[in-house]
Amino acid sequence: MSSAEADLAAIRRRTLNLYDTVTLLMLLGIAILIAYAIHLGPLTSPGTQESFGLAIALMALMGALLFHVVDRTYRSWPLGRRFSPTPPGPVTLQSQVRFVKALVFVLAVAAIAYILAGLLT
Repeated sequence: MSSAEADLAAIRRRTLNLYDTVTLLMLLGIAILIAYAIHLGPLTSPGTQESFGLAIALMALMGALLFHVVDRTYRSWPLGRRFSPTPPGPVTLQSQVRFVKALVFVLAVAAIAYILAGLLT
């Protein structure tokens, strides 16, 4: 094993250790925030809603960072690309219609939820 190969192996090991550490810390942080959100109790207490919202936002941020680290681990350096994403298909009239249908459905569900929330409060 040459010096260059040994250096490359050391860099790969160090990078994977960093990825593993970040992943472990993010999972630990998410677990702590879940325990904190459960410990808050009813959301009607003063300041509890804001604390719960901040905990959920931090969990989402940590989840996004965790996803990014895992994606980088499996798709790029130092391990190399494990798979190639499929190229996007052409934009057709059928795909545009499907998108508009999904958009109308999501907007209808959001409008119904908004109206029901207004009626229930």
